[in-house]
Amino acid sequence: MTQDLIEELKIRRLVENWAVWRDAGDWERFATVWHPDGMMMATWFQGPFREFIRVTQEGWSKGVSILHFLGGSAIEIAGDRAIAQTKMTISQRGPVEGVPCDVVCTGRFYDFITRHEGEWKLLHRQPIYEKDRIDPLDPAATLALDAQRLAQMPEGYRHLAYIQSGIGYTVKMDMPMLKGPQVEALYARGARWLAGGPLER
Repeated sequence: MTQDLIEELKIRRLVENWAVWRDAGDWERFATVWHPDGMMMATWFQGPFREFIRVTQEGWSKGVSILHFLGGSAIEIAGDRAIAQTKMTISQRGPVEGVPCDVVCTGRFYDFITRHEGEWKLLHRQPIYEKDRIDPLDPAATLALDAQRLAQMPEGYRHLAYIQSGIGYTVKMDMPMLKGPQVEALYARGARWLAGGPLER
């Protein structure tokens, strides 16, 4: 096994630990995957990882249910820096127009990862939102969405934004999606950073 492959496996384990410990509410271990300057970007939150933990805990206490499932990863390493892209789904359960629903969004975690004190740590996470759907928990239920409000949401995370704004979150409306200027700008930022440039938040 080459050293490059060993380092990729370490990074993949970091990404997996993020999902397992976050969704399990294992906040002490979850905090260990982050660089001290780590930042989390999401539809409903953008900021330092410790604040992300705090507001996630608050959401849990109010019944907010958001879970993650991971697919394959593509990892590029340059010295003490790496960019990891990992296929994922975000699953949120909650009321939509009074009907209990599941919203599932498919996309990628685009991660800026760096060595800190000899270990790989997550410096900046920017999800890419590719497509989503909404399903009532009861297949016989009738769900009537506000078509005008839905049409104002970004295509890649339209239903996720709908449920999150409906329960009171302020949703960031210009997140990277499968195509478009935001994702192209993200790829360019990642390439510059991997080549030794500054991290452009």
